[in-house]
Amino acid sequence: MMKLNGKNSILLFDVFKITLPNLPMKWLKRIPLPPPSLTRPRSLAPFASSATPQNASSSALLDEFTNLCYQKDLPRAMRTMADMERYGISADSITYSELIKCCMARGAVAEGKMVHKHVFSNGYEPKTFLVNILINMYVKFNLLEEARALFDEMPERNVVSWTTMISAYANAKFNQKALEFLVLMLREGVRPNMFTYSSVLRACEGLLNLKQLHCGIIKVGLELDVFVRSALIDVYSKFGYLQDALCVFNEMRTGDLVVWNSIIGAFAQNGDGDEALNQYRRMKRDGFSADQSTLTSVLRACTGLALLEVGRQVHVHVFKFHQDLILNNALLDMYCKCGSLEDAKFVFNRMAERDVISWSTMIAGLAQNGQSQEALKFFESMKVSGIKPNYITILGVLFACSHAGLVEEGLYYFQSMKNLFGIDPGREHYGCMIDLLGRAGKLDEALNLMQEMKCEPDAVIWRTLLGACRVHWNVDLAIYSAKQILKLDPQDSGTYILLSNIYANSQRWEDVSEIRRAMRDRGIAKEPGCSWIEANKQIHAFILGDNSHPQIKDINRKLNHLIHELMGIGYVPDTNFVLQDLEREQREDSLRYHSEKLAIVFGLMSLSRGNAIRIRKNLRICGDCHTFAKLVAKMENRLIVIRDPIRYHHFKDGVCTCGDYW
Repeated sequence: MMKLNGKNSILLFDVFKITLPNLPMKWLKRIPLPPPSLTRPRSLAPFASSATPQNASSSALLDEFTNLCYQKDLPRAMRTMADMERYGISADSITYSELIKCCMARGAVAEGKMVHKHVFSNGYEPKTFLVNILINMYVKFNLLEEARALFDEMPERNVVSWTTMISAYANAKFNQKALEFLVLMLREGVRPNMFTYSSVLRACEGLLNLKQLHCGIIKVGLELDVFVRSALIDVYSKFGYLQDALCVFNEMRTGDLVVWNSIIGAFAQNGDGDEALNQYRRMKRDGFSADQSTLTSVLRACTGLALLEVGRQVHVHVFKFHQDLILNNALLDMYCKCGSLEDAKFVFNRMAERDVISWSTMIAGLAQNGQSQEALKFFESMKVSGIKPNYITILGVLFACSHAGLVEEGLYYFQSMKNLFGIDPGREHYGCMIDLLGRAGKLDEALNLMQEMKCEPDAVIWRTLLGACRVHWNVDLAIYSAKQILKLDPQDSGTYILLSNIYANSQRWEDVSEIRRAMRDRGIAKEPGCSWIEANKQIHAFILGDNSHPQIKDINRKLNHLIHELMGIGYVPDTNFVLQDLEREQREDSLRYHSEKLAIVFGLMSLSRGNAIRIRKNLRICGDCHTFAKLVAKMENRLIVIRDPIRYHHFKDGVCTCGDYW
């Protein structure tokens, strides 16, 4: 309705759009309102009042305000809005929505609050549509209390109102609040839509919540919606229920790339690279083209499986997308973790944009692959570039110091990381420092640092100390460390075996028997070693004691011949990594057919001399296989790269980049 000035009166020139000369305002007299048949304005905003500023008509002021809002001229729009409020003029909801969007885009919190105050001034009652936009504005500004207060004041709430609040609480990790709002929404008789369920699914804190929501989704017939299916797949995979995620995916033929990306990403993020690549191949067969999200997940799968050649094939598709930062970072990570630093540097040098993830990936990648000095040079270049290091960056720097034996530098960065970069040392930083001190033989200092930790040392940190004790033959501290590990991780078979060997080497046979009995009683068996190698576009797996590979007889024959040759130049099997209470011949036989030895020999047989032999292993490489790889690399003049869960080992000319410490 149009607001009247006085008792049933309105300015005549406003009604008929009469253009008046520049007359003093006092000459303009109010006249009685004409009969309804005569009051037909040609153009007035539906919610505008008829009050007129001194220097312009209300319609002119509204036109100016509208144009400024659509032009995103926030300062002038705010000044014009103040003039409108002074004269009791209101614009329409669409115009105000444009102004609010402008405030959100510029992060203008104060101006956004002024718009909120204005739209409720002079008795104006904004539509639900406009109030929803105001609530969304407060949500974007992380002002949830203001958003909730405005929501509570709404006389009428629709599905957008409820969904905005549910999404806000879910994003802020107020999961219980998000679920409560869904219940209240249903009680008010408002039917959730696909966006409501997509948002509230993120608030699930367990399988029970998820199953209940899934049932509700099926009940309202939204289970086949693209966004809902994608969210269901994401949440099932987040909780590790990959088969449930796959069931949701397989319920109907997928006609949308978003859902394909969800299922591929689900398997890639949960460490099942094989299935991620299988789903990718299915997607290609169904005629879908990969986008940036698809390729990022595929690269993650290649990273987990150390599939360098497959990763290089994916790299070709990346060129279709011009300088995508997320994709380039995924490429960097893949090349670093596949041990191909040349490719990683090539990608890094061609990046038009680099962020903290780009630099941190390169620093950690160089450090993990044994190029510690270059990693520290990258760190200095990063600081010069103006990018601030984060938690992961400092972790890479400490890792580099550890591998290069730079004790003083490592202590400096560790002790000053809070003052220099505002980063509190975390458990992983302490682990790197304990590794650094352990490498340097400073075992007492490492133990003291562990006691200074704000959090309790976990099994990983105790294993780090145990590794240092093994290298420096500190038996008492090794036994103490091993016992601490077994308290935290009673199923750690490797620690049982190492502890048993320490007792055996010390002639403590009763303790050896006790360890073996504990392993038997708890059903603990050493996890079989498995190694994978990529050759001729196929992945070949080797497991200790498994003779299923079609070329296993030729591989064993070649391996025995190779070991005989190596023994001729001084190689002696190191039996410290198998149970010492076995007979020596049994110990040597168990070492002979370790999976990484089989993979190395297969690589020698299958790959041309110019190609590196790249192997991924599920367990830490043992000392005997490490020596074997060094000698084979020198004798055969080959580059052998082995990635185990602890380190990346580059063997060349009889030397390993780990410096024989891992």
